[in-house]
Amino acid sequence: MRTQQIGRWESGALAHAVTDPFGQGPLPWLRGSEHYFENGRVVPWYVDLASGCEGHTGAAAGPDGGPGGTAARTGRPGTAPVPGTGTGTDFTRVIPTPRGTGSGPRTADDVHCQIKGFASGDGGVLPGASIDFRVTVNPPQPFSVDVYRIGHYGGEGATKITTSPRLSGIVQPEPLAAERTVSCHHWWLSWRLQIPDYWSTGAHVAVLTTADGHRSHVPFTVRDRDPADLLLLMPDITWQAYNLFPEDGRTGASLYHAWDSEGRLLGEEDAAVTVSFDRPFAGAGLPLHVGHAYDFIRWAERYGYDLAYADTRDLHAGRVDPTRYRGLVFPGHDEYWSGPMRRAAEKARDSGTALVFLSANSMYWQVELDPLANGAPDRLLSCRKRRGGGRSALWREQGEPEQQLLGIQYAGQVPEPRPLVVRNADHWLWDATGAAEGDELPGLVAGEADRYFPRTQLPAHTHRILLAHSPYRTHAGARRHQETSLYRAASGALVFASGTFAWSPALDRPGHTDARVQRATANLLDRICKRD
Repeated sequence: MRTQQIGRWESGALAHAVTDPFGQGPLPWLRGSEHYFENGRVVPWYVDLASGCEGHTGAAAGPDGGPGGTAARTGRPGTAPVPGTGTGTDFTRVIPTPRGTGSGPRTADDVHCQIKGFASGDGGVLPGASIDFRVTVNPPQPFSVDVYRIGHYGGEGATKITTSPRLSGIVQPEPLAAERTVSCHHWWLSWRLQIPDYWSTGAHVAVLTTADGHRSHVPFTVRDRDPADLLLLMPDITWQAYNLFPEDGRTGASLYHAWDSEGRLLGEEDAAVTVSFDRPFAGAGLPLHVGHAYDFIRWAERYGYDLAYADTRDLHAGRVDPTRYRGLVFPGHDEYWSGPMRRAAEKARDSGTALVFLSANSMYWQVELDPLANGAPDRLLSCRKRRGGGRSALWREQGEPEQQLLGIQYAGQVPEPRPLVVRNADHWLWDATGAAEGDELPGLVAGEADRYFPRTQLPAHTHRILLAHSPYRTHAGARRHQETSLYRAASGALVFASGTFAWSPALDRPGHTDARVQRATANLLDRICKRD
C-alpha cells in the first residue's frame, strides 16, 4: 500500500466512542504509550481516571492509538462494589502528557499502515483447522505474531499461547474500493496458523509487531465442536458494521460514516451500504466495542462457567446448533442481525435454551450476508438502513420488533451515565446482592438504553418481570427511562435483557465493577446452568 500523507480530518473513531462510554477497554499486553477509548475520549492506559488530569480531545490528524491497559482484577461476586468513574464525564477534558516517553511498541495507523492485517474466514475456526492472516507492512520488514487467549488467568486478563516464526513483511496492494465498499480480499497470504486440537476454544487476539516496533491486532475466535452449558456469541457482524478501515479521512467507510473530499465526516445517508469482512479493523486493529465481550469472558471464566464460543456469523450460517446449550450469551453490543440469526435464536428459546443479552440496542437493524465474487461465503455485510423507498431496515419496521424476542427494545442514547434503579428487589435475580427496592447503582445506565414499549407486542410467556426502571434525560433534555427485563417463555427458557451498555463492564472492567451486578449475573447464570 502506498503511503499518503494527508491533512487533518474529523475522527470517526472518536465519533463512535462518544456513544459508547466503555469502548475497547484495557488489554493486558498493551504497555508504554498505548491508549484506549474511555468515556468518549482517548486515555493512556496508565492514567488514573479519577485523578482529574487534563489534556485535549477533538479532531484528529490520524488515529490516536489503540486500546491498552493493565489487567483487570475484581473481587468475587458479593464483595464491596468498586465506584465507577464514568459518571458526569467532561468530554472536553484533555489527555495528560504521558509520564515518560516509553520505548515500547507503537500503534500502527491507517495512513501509513506500518502493519495492518486481518484473518480471512467466514466465522470462528475449529481446533484442528487453520486460519489465514493477510498482513501489510510498510516499509517492508520482518514481523512476528503473538497469539493471546482472553480469560481471567489469575487477574492478568489474557495469556500468550503461541508465537509465529519471524515472517517477511511486504507492502500489500491498495485496498479495492467499489463506491463506499472497501475490501482487501486480494491481499497475499502472510501466515497460516494451524490450530492444534488441544487448544482451548475462546476469544483470541493476534498481536502483530514489526521489527521497528509498530503493532496492530487481529481478533479471531476458536469455536467449539462440543456442547457446553453456555454458548458465548462474539458479535463479529456488529463489529464490522462499525469498522471504518482505512481511517485515513479519505477512503474508509462503515455503515455509519465516510468522509468527503475535504476530510469532513459524513453521516449514515452517505455511509457504506455494504462493508467487507476482508479488511483490518481501523486504528489499533480491534473492534470499537470489543471490550464488552472481553469483560464478560474474564469474569465468567474466573468463576468456572462452562463456556463454548462462536461468532454471530456461525449462528447465521448454521455452523452451531444453539439448542445443544442451556443458554446463549450475547455479551456485548449486538445491533446487527440477519434473518437466519433471529430464527436460530427463536428456535433455541422455543426449545428451552435461555437467551442472555448483556448490552442494549440488540437486534436493531436487519442485515444480509453475501459471498464474494469467488464464492467465499459470508464476506459482505449489507444494510440499506433508511435508504430507498418503503420501510427502513429496522426490525421493528419490518413487522418484527425486537421486543418480541428480547422483552424490551432500544429506546435511545444516554448522554451521561445515570444510576440503574432497582425494581422488584425481592426477585431471585437480586438475591444476596444487598440491593433494596429503589436503590441506585451509580453509572449503570450508560451509552444506550432499552425499555418496554407498551404498544408493542410481547413474546409469549408464562412469567415476566421488570427488574430496573431508571430515569435519564436525552441530549434534548427530554425525560426517558431504561428498563431491565426477564421473562420465562412457554418452553421454560429464561430470556434476560439488561437494557444498558454498562452491564458487562460492571462485571470486570477496572473502575466500573459493581458487586451487585456481579452477584445478579451469577444468580441468573447459575439458574440457567442448573435448570432450576
